[in-house]
Amino acid sequence: MKALTQRQVSNRLAKLELWAECGDAIQRTFQFADFVTSMKFVNEIAQAAERVQHHPDILVRWNKVSLTLSTHDASGITEKDFAFAVDADRMAAAHLPPPEAPAAEQAPQV
Repeated sequence: MKALTQRQVSNRLAKLELWAECGDAIQRTFQFADFVTSMKFVNEIAQAAERVQHHPDILVRWNKVSLTLSTHDASGITEKDFAFAVDADRMAAAHLPPPEAPAAEQAPQV
């Protein structure tokens, strides 16, 4: 698998909210309600990584989990990293609270 060009990486990152380029890798930090939820997410990531044989660097800090993705064989960022990032976002969504809806404006009382 061949590393993506800088332009390709930038274009793909523009479509992935909260992921950023970090050297020859892409990275995102997820925040969960607590440590137990963080570890559930990490275990799901580990199972997915084994299935696709693509293993991210993982840093756990209580309720935060940072994933760093790079394809070592290609010495850079590949499509495989972006595919795993999309899967990680999907897995995280199952553990995150739904986004709050904007508060409805109250009509003036008469």
